[in-house]
Amino acid sequence: MTKHPDTLDALAATPAAELQETLLEICSSPAWAAAVAASRPWSDRDALLDANAKAMAGLTVQDLADAMAGHARIGKPKTGDATSEREQSGIQGADTALLDELHEANAAYEAKFGHVFLICATGRTAATMLASLRERFPHDAATEAEIVRGELRKINDIRIDRLLGES
Repeated sequence: MTKHPDTLDALAATPAAELQETLLEICSSPAWAAAVAASRPWSDRDALLDANAKAMAGLTVQDLADAMAGHARIGKPKTGDATSEREQSGIQGADTALLDELHEANAAYEAKFGHVFLICATGRTAATMLASLRERFPHDAATEAEIVRGELRKINDIRIDRLLGES
């Protein structure tokens, strides 16, 4: 990520084009970024997180696809992308057989649903992500879309906290 304002007030005062760019680094859905930007100013961190939740709830199927397009396949963080590598740090040290299983399960999921398996990977191991993938695989498309929406919201919350300099 590029350098960003480190306070909520500075973020809220950011010029529109720059704010859009910053928000698109959190979530690659232009509709999400526009909705969150339109909700400013934010009275506090919780107001910004609430704006995230409301924006996520309003995303269409295409908007969700736009949001998912910004995420690497689980088990294969984007090389050189510090955010992707940090969020998927739980795969580091996983054995090859487990990573192969994760790759195969991802391929089956993508064939069924037409998009990457999306999960808030922060704090999860490769084994727990694989278990979640297998647990979610039987879902129908509508159920899975709502789970993805919730996972994206969690990811965005973490990225917003990081932007604001909070742990």
